[in-house]
Amino acid sequence: MRMIRGVGSRELEVRRSRFVCTLARAADEAEAMEFLARHRRAHRDATHNCSAYVVGEHGEITRSSDDGEPAGTAGIPMLEVLVRRGLTGTVAVVTRYFGGVKLGAGGLVRAYGQAVSEAIDAVGVVELRPVLTLTVTVEHALAGRFLGDLHGRGVQPSDVRYGAAVEADVAVSAAEVEAFEAWTAQVTGGRAAVVRGAPGHVEVPV
Repeated sequence: MRMIRGVGSRELEVRRSRFVCTLARAADEAEAMEFLARHRRAHRDATHNCSAYVVGEHGEITRSSDDGEPAGTAGIPMLEVLVRRGLTGTVAVVTRYFGGVKLGAGGLVRAYGQAVSEAIDAVGVVELRPVLTLTVTVEHALAGRFLGDLHGRGVQPSDVRYGAAVEADVAVSAAEVEAFEAWTAQVTGGRAAVVRGAPGHVEVPV
């Protein structure tokens, strides 16, 4: 799945109406609803604050709101953009300031969808890739070589701790865990201990 890179907004003007799309991350539905409530309070002078969000590990929770626009002309087009982009953990709200010219149903659908699409392009997207954090423990005499070889492999430990031995936390793609463990055994002559930690994700710009 994918997420937006961070919070951001983009303004679109269509026949004197302003459509300001604001994007934010949301870990769950409660966080998405809280963001929308804050946004609506801050922009209560707007004609409409239409919204859509997708949350859940697999994007299984989706909601949208037309906020007074004709049914199906705002929230659904916004949601379709989020789903089509494969996003999760993402909430979008389009704040409309009416410019005096009616756009019709088709015009509204295009405007709300375009506002979200342009905001996503402006903010950027990251891909969530599954990883495991492996803790590698080596004696001090081997630590320098191991960390150097690790750097040469293009891997940066997330943490290195020096005590009775040296411990390095390394995030490894879930598909490459066994290969990394074999490589570690090879470069340390089998003198490293590797402990698998909890699964997680890393964000990779796309």
